[in-house]
Amino acid sequence: MKNNEFPSLSGKEFLIMEMLLNEGDMFGLEMVDESGGRLKKGTIYVTLQRMMDKKLLESWEEERNEAENGIARKLYTPTDYGERVFKAQELALKYLNMGSW
Repeated sequence: MKNNEFPSLSGKEFLIMEMLLNEGDMFGLEMVDESGGRLKKGTIYVTLQRMMDKKLLESWEEERNEAENGIARKLYTPTDYGERVFKAQELALKYLNMGSW
């Protein structure tokens, strides 16, 4: 993104940020379940990775004990920058009388 471009979120990105800011850190499939069908299993991780590339989110693997098998799940949380982008877009949508995505 160029310095003079206003950062924005897609509809899915806005929904993810809204859930994380309201509910706290979440796993990808947890977001799919909580989204009421608005997020899909097939696209959630692509969207989350894109948001991490844009520095909107951070992630870390959950802590597991030695007895647990399988791949560790990742928890996602907004960065300070991501929260500011969300709040700016939320204000812009309200100012334009558009509600939200």
